[in-house]
Amino acid sequence: MPPVIEVKNLKKYYRQHKKEPGLKGSIKSLFKREYFDIKAVDDISFKINEGEMVGFIGPNGAGKTTTLKVLSGLLYPTGGEARVLGYDPYKRQSEFQKQFSLVMGQKNQLWWDLPAIESFLLNKEIYEVPDAQYEQTVKELTELLDIKDVLKVQVRKLSLGQRMKCELVAALLHSPKVLFLDEPTIGLDVVMQKKVREFFKSYNKNHRTTVILTSHYMDDVKELCDRIIIIDQGKLVYDGSLEKIIKQYADQKYLTAVFYKEIAKKDLEKIGEVTDYQGLKATISVPRAVHSQAAAELLSQFPVDDLDISEVSLEDVIRKIFQKEPDDK
Repeated sequence: MPPVIEVKNLKKYYRQHKKEPGLKGSIKSLFKREYFDIKAVDDISFKINEGEMVGFIGPNGAGKTTTLKVLSGLLYPTGGEARVLGYDPYKRQSEFQKQFSLVMGQKNQLWWDLPAIESFLLNKEIYEVPDAQYEQTVKELTELLDIKDVLKVQVRKLSLGQRMKCELVAALLHSPKVLFLDEPTIGLDVVMQKKVREFFKSYNKNHRTTVILTSHYMDDVKELCDRIIIIDQGKLVYDGSLEKIIKQYADQKYLTAVFYKEIAKKDLEKIGEVTDYQGLKATISVPRAVHSQAAAELLSQFPVDDLDISEVSLEDVIRKIFQKEPDDK
């Protein structure tokens, strides 16, 4: 089976001109301008198969949103190829546009002064969704997201969480085969983020929708995606399993111990690097390869009341990758 999304040597450059400050610089730029290229996406390649949920992550300005816009046909690529469901997105064929959806956490597609149900009906007509399919889809999605009671309330009067849920219903009314999610949980509180993640997980399982997710919330990526693609400064840094990159870059484990009595920090440093110390509680970083031995030493040499062994967080792993020099990547 061919991949649902296939990107080969994709490039997207923006040409900008330099202007010296002041009136003199403005006049000079009228007659002679110096230009330079901003490489938003710089020669990246990857494939995504049906039903995959892939985390697409990187720092601000890495090229994540630009890539999604190229894949959805909003931007024309400077070079390379991008195909989604066998279509060239930039051609904007109606058959293609009816099979994907782009959800941007910072952009609204609902009419602000109308109830959400009115926007749903508008989308129904735009995407030519049959009546029976529309009724069934709205019923399924509103029950999953628990928003049946707010569909007839003006969008401007909804809470951020309710509005985001309605945005998701609007984006999924035509049952897209491909879903591009750009910061879908931005601005939501922790409880609402969890509910939205649970919805995506359930929806993907039931419909085998192919999903690309960008998010600065690592919990989104960790809970939803087995595979991640990392880009930095427009270039692909990593493409593989989440578990593998954690093992590759997280060469430490943390031993967090609670003691019956206060222990001197210098005594604990015999076990490993003390990253947090509170007298009766301490966290010690030790090499992954010897963490079992270190835990045994800690238990035998100190009055330990409780001991927890944990992995390095995904945030720390990603931070470590981005702090490396380009040659190291």
